[in-house]
Amino acid sequence: MPVKEEGTILIHTENIFPIIKKAVYSDHEIFIRELISNSVDAIKKRKMAAFAGDCVAADDEKIKISIDREHKTLTISDNGIGMTSDEIKKYINQVAFSSAEEFLEKYKQPDDGFIGHFGLGFYSSFMVAEEVEIITKSAKNDSQAIKWKCNGSPQYTLDESDKEEIGTDIILHLMEEEIEYIEPSRIKTLIKKYCDFMPIEISLEEEVINKMNPPWRESKQNLKDEDYIELYKYLYPFQGDPLLWVHLNTDYPYNLQGILYFPKISGRADWESGEIKLFCNQVFVSDSIKEIVPRYLLPLRGVIDSPDIPLNVSRSALQSDRRVKSIGNFIAKKLADKLKTLKKDETQFYADIWDSIAPFIKIGAMEDEKFAEQVKDIILYSTTKVPVEDNEENNELVKSGSKTFTTLEGYKNRLTDENKKILYSTDEVSQSTALNMWTSQGKEVLKLDTVIDTQFIPWLEEKNKEINFVRVDSELDESIKDDSPEIADKDGNTKSETLKKIISSALNNEKVTVQIQNLKGDNSPPSLILLPEQMRRINDITALMEQKLPGLPEYHNLIVNSNHPLIQGLLKLNSNQIVIEGSSKSEEGQLASDIAIHVYEMAKLSIGGLENKDIAAFQNRNAELLGKLMKNFV
Repeated sequence: MPVKEEGTILIHTENIFPIIKKAVYSDHEIFIRELISNSVDAIKKRKMAAFAGDCVAADDEKIKISIDREHKTLTISDNGIGMTSDEIKKYINQVAFSSAEEFLEKYKQPDDGFIGHFGLGFYSSFMVAEEVEIITKSAKNDSQAIKWKCNGSPQYTLDESDKEEIGTDIILHLMEEEIEYIEPSRIKTLIKKYCDFMPIEISLEEEVINKMNPPWRESKQNLKDEDYIELYKYLYPFQGDPLLWVHLNTDYPYNLQGILYFPKISGRADWESGEIKLFCNQVFVSDSIKEIVPRYLLPLRGVIDSPDIPLNVSRSALQSDRRVKSIGNFIAKKLADKLKTLKKDETQFYADIWDSIAPFIKIGAMEDEKFAEQVKDIILYSTTKVPVEDNEENNELVKSGSKTFTTLEGYKNRLTDENKKILYSTDEVSQSTALNMWTSQGKEVLKLDTVIDTQFIPWLEEKNKEINFVRVDSELDESIKDDSPEIADKDGNTKSETLKKIISSALNNEKVTVQIQNLKGDNSPPSLILLPEQMRRINDITALMEQKLPGLPEYHNLIVNSNHPLIQGLLKLNSNQIVIEGSSKSEEGQLASDIAIHVYEMAKLSIGGLENKDIAAFQNRNAELLGKLMKNFV
């Protein structure tokens, strides 16, 4: 057949082909997405043209992938609208960019991180092929089939073809280093990744290899819970069932569909990587969409499908795009609406999943003012309060397993103190002494014991300035002190003054302030170390800046409970001492001093104030002290 035409592809620079081959996409495999997307577009165009009466409709809509191992070719065929000779010259031979020079500069920087480049479409085939042929026949009446060929240089040939079926075949003569793309398993993997939910049947070796019908394009009324769970397990195999999901669907002011899932997170979530998959008209684009959704939603999973997210711009441009910001706000609002509905209508289920969804909500509230306003009333807190049968307060409490949850408003409604103090604990083990002391007096304590809570508490204080947040080991309340007047002894000293003198003398440490208190309740400890709230926070911040765990500050307060049997025994032991002539301290006095030191070290141990190197010495002194005490009974 004689050559009908030879020519030069109209491009702004002859460097475009090497750049397409080497720099446009970090993964050459994207070519399959681009070419099949073009085929889907061609099929849709034929359908529209046939509906208007401009051409004959196809009997069925299909895309076929063929492999020829002998000639090392991969062919993608469709029965779409096809192209005439003039259309090939217009759409294939003119690689037109609005600003070629800027384009080239951008692509010379591979780290710029472009999300997708659908604009190049067909020319992505030159990333894997040393030569590309197009054999096409237009759906227009009496059209001549055309064959176009190019070897990756600006030169091309355009011939007539004997193709009889309407549509287009793209034949890729693969480069030696890209021969992997004639393996059926490789092609199936790529179709599943990029084209699984395209609306047109894609076949390979007579086998349909795509699912076609994406659930997120369906109406919520047409889907059952099983459909949502099936999609989740298909997208994220071996991850178990999701906790809940949100179906997104809007066509104004932008077009967006999707399904987002709250996963069961075990361990620490990665708040930077992201698990949500971005689609454009059912074509997979990326699973890195940090610039589209707020950071606190990145650990969510699922799909966002929108043709209105610009894909041919850099990530930095996406971050400042107004439409993209609006889409992010829309997604956050829909999630908040879903959570509020759950809290209201399925309170028990909401409490059961709270620990898993709490990180999303708390971080979101701290980072997004609008989101905070939407979720502030549905944030739950684990509490020491136990629901009582037939009590009105039960309406503000919900049990889940061994935990009881409340809202902040519920806690505030139960407060009787004028100063509106909210007690909280960050570690039930290390703060158990102080925690038991408060709860034994009937005080309610919130358990804010996750890593996030160390940042969340100051945020809560900023938003609730009418109340004070006080950790259980920060200060004492007048309600747990017994302020009965003390009687002075014959020397004019009260019990508290005598105890303070004994313990201060034994410790011999000016940095430890000893305070004697008569505490109420059988569960009140013999002693405890308290750090004022602000002092402790400064200590924690300092430790964080120095990249170490918070320790016990050198200057701190030791509270000694004069109502405890151990302390009363200490006082009695001291009063019964007999000093032998020639010795500085009696046996009873030395024992009282040892017990005083032991009381202090127990207080340090209960808050993790004893370092590892001090534990062995504490154990030895404890054994010696027990030995001395046993002498009096053996």
